[in-house]
Amino acid sequence: MDLELKKAFTEMQVNKIESTKKIRLLDMKTDSLKLSKQRIEVTNRHISNLAPDTRVYASVGRMYVLNDVPALTEQLKTTQASYEEMIAQCEKNKDFLIKNLKEQEESLRELVQQKKAETTEPNGKPAE
Repeated sequence: MDLELKKAFTEMQVNKIESTKKIRLLDMKTDSLKLSKQRIEVTNRHISNLAPDTRVYASVGRMYVLNDVPALTEQLKTTQASYEEMIAQCEKNKDFLIKNLKEQEESLRELVQQKKAETTEPNGKPAE
């Protein structure tokens, strides 16, 4: 086997393993963000039934802060928007990784075809 092909195959294998790991991590992160976004939607639905002057507790890290419903609703909307942006960024990164992997596979195929063409003579017979 040609040394150049062997090097290209090993690089492809390493890149595919790394890309697959990154894609799995992005999928897990996306799922986590979607779950958090869903929790916010459910919380928002429940507090929207309350009177605007009702005092509620908002989670801030490990503590809770007493707040009113409109302020909490606004805070939840801001958080939800940031989650949506992060989900979109994760999907964009995942698409980029997949596209990059496919491009590398295609270039490897072209290299194999080029090497095959070099080993055959112009009349179609293999070189001796």
